Amino acid sequence: MAISNPQQAYQQNKAVTSSPGELTLMLYNGCLKFITLSSKAIEDNNVQLKHENLIKAQNIIRELMVTLKTDTDLGKNMMALYDFILTRLTEANTENSLVKLKEAEGLVKDFRDTWKEALQIDRKKRHGS
Repeated sequence: MAISNPQQAYQQNKAVTSSPGELTLMLYNGCLKFITLSSKAIEDNNVQLKHENLIKAQNIIRELMVTLKTDTDLGKNMMALYDFILTRLTEANTENSLVKLKEAEGLVKDFRDTWKEALQIDRKKRHGS
């Protein structure tokens, strides 16, 4: 049986073989991708595309919230920030607000960059420089 979409097969395989940390990084990157697409859709006045991509971004934030352990102060603070991001994404969707979308995007970028750095530090510790 031939693979109909090699890109999709690659992405599926990548998700299956990635560590939990790498999967979290993929979620942040996916969220940023959908935010970028939503921003362009707002600029182009494409309400349907904006809505579809913001729903995808919101679903990613919800997934991050569901899997977050909140038994520490750090977890509780992250949950509050995820809730804030989710609120901003929802408001950006209902109000066509690029300002609120950019605010959410900035926070997601900060999370992504911090997570990426933590993964790199962990790899260096486990595998050496």
